[in-house]
Amino acid sequence: MRRSLFKKYFAITMVIVLISYILLGTVMMLFNYNYWREEKKALLTHNVSSIASFAGEFTIYLGEGNNYGIEAESLGAFMNIISENVNADIFVTDTSGNILIGVYSNSKITSAEKIDPSYVQSTASGFFETRSKFGGMYNSSYYAIGVPFMVENDEGKAQMAGAIFAATSDTFYRQHLMTTLDVFLVAAAVTLAISFIVVWLFTYKMIKPLRLIALAAHSFGNGDFSVRVPVKSEDEVGQLAIAINNMANSLSNSEGMRRSFIANVSHELKTPMTTIAGFIDGILDGTIPPDKQEYYLKIVSNEVKRLSRLVKSMLDLSKIDNGEMKLNPVKFDLSETVLSTLLTFEHSIEEKNIEIKGLDSLSPLTVTGDKDLIHQVVYNLIENAVKFTNNGGYIRFALSDSFDKAYVSIENSGLGIPSDDVPMIFERFYKTDKSRSRDKNGMGLGLYLVKMILQLHGGNISVSSQENVYCRFSFYLPKPNPSGKNLENTQKLKLNDKHSKSDIQDVE
Repeated sequence: MRRSLFKKYFAITMVIVLISYILLGTVMMLFNYNYWREEKKALLTHNVSSIASFAGEFTIYLGEGNNYGIEAESLGAFMNIISENVNADIFVTDTSGNILIGVYSNSKITSAEKIDPSYVQSTASGFFETRSKFGGMYNSSYYAIGVPFMVENDEGKAQMAGAIFAATSDTFYRQHLMTTLDVFLVAAAVTLAISFIVVWLFTYKMIKPLRLIALAAHSFGNGDFSVRVPVKSEDEVGQLAIAINNMANSLSNSEGMRRSFIANVSHELKTPMTTIAGFIDGILDGTIPPDKQEYYLKIVSNEVKRLSRLVKSMLDLSKIDNGEMKLNPVKFDLSETVLSTLLTFEHSIEEKNIEIKGLDSLSPLTVTGDKDLIHQVVYNLIENAVKFTNNGGYIRFALSDSFDKAYVSIENSGLGIPSDDVPMIFERFYKTDKSRSRDKNGMGLGLYLVKMILQLHGGNISVSSQENVYCRFSFYLPKPNPSGKNLENTQKLKLNDKHSKSDIQDVE
């Protein structure tokens, strides 16, 4: 069964919380026990040491087995007071483990005669501590400490005469521990329930936008780019939602352009092919008389050239998209390219009675670049200018240079570009005239290719326009680099970055 991210995150968080409570409870219990033990240890040690300091004075004789005896009545009264005060059993043994005197106010046992001699020997180091049944003396676990008591022998040297023990039941501690544990468990259960609710709500709130993003991505995969993810935060999830929405906008635009492109290609291919087929069939079947065949063959030739330009634009577009556009940079005169390109439109210029301005001020302007591609740039711009210049209007050329750049401006009179269309004029497949009433031959690729070619050369292009007055395209190219490094080193760097940031289309 597939586990959702919500279940995984929620389960991991709750396990961490539960482990934290277990660790906290364990540490608290250990701390509580150590505190109790240290407190008892200090209390019992102090009192037993006091008894040990007096025990030597009540040692009255050397008994059998070289064991010392105790004057029970005198020392017993002192031990009884201390036993009551500290709530502990106190008893004195000889070195063999025989109990000489004992007060059992804590355990309430009636009698005890002997303990394991090893306990006595353990006190020889100065201190003994245990938590046990004390060799079967008690029925349950007791915390006990022991210290030796010393007497002076016949030679005047200190000699261990026995040991004094104090033992207290840990029943009270266990009861206190259980009470504390019960309080802790109740508090832990309440806080765990609160944590459960808070973590559930927090996890659900955090996972919800991810689910929406997943649904949106699923919709994108099915071709529906209308879904948008609500952005309700500025954290990483919010940034992801913004990125998904931006991607959706980009995909939606790309899909729209793709459909428009397919429609345009279908239209642009169908129209000239229909024309070509119709005129050729008319010539072959004799419908078109011989004296008209040359006229219609010229139309067929123009349509073939139009198809050739369309295919070339599509191939160039494919190369740019795939990063395969290669430059062959050489030095050439940009002014000569402008003049030679302008001559190819002589017939159209004369038909529309267009005035050409600025040619008298042109002078040689050397640039470095791919001459054929720059010719395509100039050709597309002049073609647009001639196409959209009003009858009797003008086209103005201006070329200039600076230390490191060469500038070209091509301005034409006419309807210009609507202000709403100016920001989108360089978008791929964009056409300002959707009805094709003004542009019968455009595909919306010319200006896209123009800008991409210029950017491959390290240049750029801009447009300015005033409706019903003029339209001006201005571009620049870098001049030859004195270091000798040419465009081959920069074209790959320019291509992917520029293509992703600004797709440009023709004004048609």
